Amino acid sequence: MSLVFLAIAVGILILMAVLGLVVGVSNDAVNFLNSPIGAKVASRKVILAVAAFGLFCGVLFSSGMMEVARKGIFHPEVFTMPELLTIFLAVMISNNILLDLFNTYGLPTSTTVSIVFGLLGAAVSVSLLKIAAAGDSLTTLGDYINSATAIAIIMGILFSVAVAFVCGALAQFLTRLLFTFDYQKRMKRYGAIWGGMAMAFITYFILIKGAKNAAFMTGENIAWIMGHGPLVISGAFVISAMVLQALQLMKINILKPIILVGTFALALAFAANDLVNFIGVPIAGLHAYKAALASADPLHTGMAALGQKAPSETFYLLLAGIIMVGTLCYSRKARSVTETTIQLSQQEEGAERFES
Repeated sequence: MSLVFLAIAVGILILMAVLGLVVGVSNDAVNFLNSPIGAKVASRKVILAVAAFGLFCGVLFSSGMMEVARKGIFHPEVFTMPELLTIFLAVMISNNILLDLFNTYGLPTSTTVSIVFGLLGAAVSVSLLKIAAAGDSLTTLGDYINSATAIAIIMGILFSVAVAFVCGALAQFLTRLLFTFDYQKRMKRYGAIWGGMAMAFITYFILIKGAKNAAFMTGENIAWIMGHGPLVISGAFVISAMVLQALQLMKINILKPIILVGTFALALAFAANDLVNFIGVPIAGLHAYKAALASADPLHTGMAALGQKAPSETFYLLLAGIIMVGTLCYSRKARSVTETTIQLSQQEEGAERFES
């Protein structure tokens, strides 16, 4: 296998990254657009502008997530560069086809699940071929697959579904318990406090949890934020409550800005956490190719270099952010998936997209 052919494979990976960003955003835009669009908190252009700003900020928080594609599922040191490129190409091609198929029919799906299990399946397949070629026992499969981390990632996905359900139900119950009866009077009395708490949680979510993976954050900045977490959250609560109370006195519906801020936070979280699903694999392939070229035997050297911490790729992250924002604003499939979820929650009679 020549290096020219492998260079072409890297080029295909980069192309797959662009296509992955397009189909991925089209699929996952529903995660942060359905609430503001369904609640009609602002015009669609305003909502898209807020979400686009969140996406662009979020890509700068995603640097630390790139480790998953490099060493989260398999041990890169036991694979050569051609073998890793084979795994990465299989994952990206199958993932793009799967997501585009779901988007075509307006169905949302999990990009995280598809990329994790795609990596796992491709790595297991290549590992089995290596084991068969070497005449080893199947018990050596654990030498190729990072089973501890892979299981932790899969369990984390399942656990996050349960946590989201329980926390969402609890928050909804308490909110309805507080505001359902005599809504107008209670909103005037407790709305600013409740909104301040919501803003404090969002601030914690963005700064405390997101700062550690930010490409632009220095170690000193991260240490200060982590060391002054209670102060940051308390300050966010007090300032937000005061601003919301002032808006309430001006007869402005304070729920609308809260939802817009939440939309920004969700878009930021989506870009920070899920960007690895779209460009993590191609960037890992590019790093493997560069590491192999720097070695004495590019075609047969183990890719132990991928086991090291991923370098910050701010340029690639910003470029990905531009592609994601463009897709969010102009993709018809993104609108189709969003409209599907909103129509499923309609309370009036009407034509259903999926009728029994």
